[in-house]
Amino acid sequence: MTEEGVNAPAPVGAGGPAPTVGRLPEHRVRRALLDLLAEVGTVTATVAAERLGYSSGLCSFHLRQLARYGHIEEVPQVGGRARPWRLRQEAAPADPSPTAGYGQLARGLEDESYQRWLTRRDRAPLAWRWDEAFSAVVYLTPEEMGAVAEAVRRTLAPYQDREQRPVARPAGAEPVAFIARLFPLLPDTASEDG
Repeated sequence: MTEEGVNAPAPVGAGGPAPTVGRLPEHRVRRALLDLLAEVGTVTATVAAERLGYSSGLCSFHLRQLARYGHIEEVPQVGGRARPWRLRQEAAPADPSPTAGYGQLARGLEDESYQRWLTRRDRAPLAWRWDEAFSAVVYLTPEEMGAVAEAVRRTLAPYQDREQRPVARPAGAEPVAFIARLFPLLPDTASEDG
């Protein structure tokens, strides 16, 4: 048993305590797992091990630690032995906020990953030392905003299976973060009050 295992909270399960939502000590494997989950959505310990270069046992251990502390959760699934995990899904509040629950954690991980890229890109292979970043303000109806989001999803769809099927990846393919945020620009409340 590892030192971390000795200090771990009791397992969550039938009759076990609720997850301990809180700060889990920083660890490189857990950080890599959270980054991977933010990037791809769901992973099993086996897939995480393949992607991150650790053993599946080590990934499984840290995935369970992250779950015990309330950072991730198992994906409900029917049949099979696979045990996929995802970032914890918060119940939607009556008035959803863009900074609540999963959204806040995902945005923080995206920002952290981007900052890591900026500080390390000079160490990347020459062909990968650039990135695409762009933004635009467009005037849309709610229906048009939904249509734009769906068009982006359709554009990415041909590449989605490469996460679970490494054989589908062309030579030289590497994981690339794609982050799109569509949200209405609300008026500044200070200028409304004045």
